[in-house]
Amino acid sequence: MPQPRLWTETLHDGWGQTLRVDEVLFELDSGHQHLLIFRNAMFGTVLALDGVVQTTEKDEFIYHEMLTHVPIVSHGACRKVLIIGGGDGGILREVCRHPAVTSITQVEIDPAVIELSRKYLPNHSRGAFDDPRLTLVIDDGVRFVQECGERFDVIISDSTDPHGPAEALFTSPFYAGVKRCLEPDGIFVAQNGVAFVQTAEVLNTASRLRPLFEDVSFYTCAVPTYTGGIMTFAWASDDPAKRQVDLAEIVRRWDDTGIDSCYYTGELHQASFALPRYLLQQLD
Repeated sequence: MPQPRLWTETLHDGWGQTLRVDEVLFELDSGHQHLLIFRNAMFGTVLALDGVVQTTEKDEFIYHEMLTHVPIVSHGACRKVLIIGGGDGGILREVCRHPAVTSITQVEIDPAVIELSRKYLPNHSRGAFDDPRLTLVIDDGVRFVQECGERFDVIISDSTDPHGPAEALFTSPFYAGVKRCLEPDGIFVAQNGVAFVQTAEVLNTASRLRPLFEDVSFYTCAVPTYTGGIMTFAWASDDPAKRQVDLAEIVRRWDDTGIDSCYYTGELHQASFALPRYLLQQLD
């Protein structure tokens, strides 16, 4: 009987996770990058790029809900949202669920990511790419924020880890561009890796955001396939009050949206800003 194919993540030196490949749905090795989409009995459809899990059908809702709802609910009057990256459509799906949002701009550098995700991961977007509020821009995210003439209430950066093309989305020029595109009371959030094993990335982000924004912090959640501990999200704003909304108000705002979430709650929202001591010591 043939042995099942096993796929092992290569993000960390000397340690990783292994998933069984039950069925290959799509595979492409261009010489520059290796893209694999496969079925796994535990996590459903899995998208892996260059040996790193990007998203899975089973647990994507945790990441996408927390990266979307925390800044939008914290803002309290969000109307215009900018998404950088996020070609799988998960962030867009969650933004579209907010009825008060009137305008969404998404900047994705690679249209193939959108096409493949719509085909093999349709539940990520669930038709969100057809939302009339969306303006989809195929462009480099760094260039867009440096040249854009609009301002946004919330900017969400949903990129891969800071290697290869995505590395530019973790640099000072990108963050400076984000600052110029934000409304004065706006909020910027971004995925920032698993803090325990990618501490340097968190520290680099903090050092680059602090000269630009009055209030820089991080919040967290646990995503099973982003192994190594808690997933960390960067937070930056010039309005410190946005991060200090009391629980009753968070719950009221959330209830007003009418959204039925799978992970996010007002209580989790508030608790997510409580950071572990090891991370606080590094950031200090």
